Amino acid sequence: MYTIKFNFEEKGKEPVVLENIEAGNSLLEVALMNDIELHHNCGGVCACTTCHLYVEKGIEHLEELSDREEDFIDRAVNPKLNSRLGCQSLLLDGDGVVEVLLPDQTQFLGE
Repeated sequence: MYTIKFNFEEKGKEPVVLENIEAGNSLLEVALMNDIELHHNCGGVCACTTCHLYVEKGIEHLEELSDREEDFIDRAVNPKLNSRLGCQSLLLDGDGVVEVLLPDQTQFLGE
């Protein structure tokens, strides 16, 4: 089981810590199941960049970056070395702590 901490670039949003998160879920799924706004215009199929996030801790607990995901991250707003797509960031079997930073979601229109 995992502990996931969501931090937010958006002003006025406090961090959210979620415990007892099962392996096999993506960070996008975890966010949505817990009413955390993370845009996903393509429906979470690795065809856009709106679920782009930064993994600040625990990247070793996530499925490895694919070539397709890497291609899309290159198109994201302000990509960094710790950038991932939430839809492709699957929690591996095991347990630990994963901490992510969600870019300001107000920069995206619609869903």
